[in-house]
Amino acid sequence: MANVAIRKSALAGRLGGSATVRLTTAPAASRVALRAPAESLAALSSALGLSVPTTPKTSSRAGARSALWLGPDEWLVVDEAGADLMAAISGAGTLHSATDVSHRNVAIIVSGPGVEATLSAGCPQDLSLSSFPIGAASRTIFGKAEIVLFRTEEDTFRVECWRSFSDYVFGLLNEAAEDAGH
Repeated sequence: MANVAIRKSALAGRLGGSATVRLTTAPAASRVALRAPAESLAALSSALGLSVPTTPKTSSRAGARSALWLGPDEWLVVDEAGADLMAAISGAGTLHSATDVSHRNVAIIVSGPGVEATLSAGCPQDLSLSSFPIGAASRTIFGKAEIVLFRTEEDTFRVECWRSFSDYVFGLLNEAAEDAGH
């Protein structure tokens, strides 16, 4: 009988928040860091089953899959159902670079009426609904850690961070949530 290693989530079982903000760890997801020139986007969009966004600070979504614009030729593709994104992208037949970062990242869902105040405690961006609407996505910082911030609903954000920074980010979010709850 072969031994099978099962990777435990860096934030397994962690919950946090306050009366106005809830922090939960997102289930495991597939993630790909994608780089490509503009002329490859149509084929990549077809292969992924969604339109790869070309406008700064935006995203596109189809089912459990999202593509987040991070730069003029860079996206983070997340599939919450765990689909094999590398296999999907490999069929595009066009110039691109794709790196599976599924095990590098961890996601924290931050939700509730105090979400903007909580995130603003460590993020320099204007996170008001008018400046950061539903579907907005951005690579930014939270405290001293680089994150990717994705607004999925009016009062819900997905915070993607590197596994090695996840305890720090979760702890800082929890402190900020407690402050926002007062």
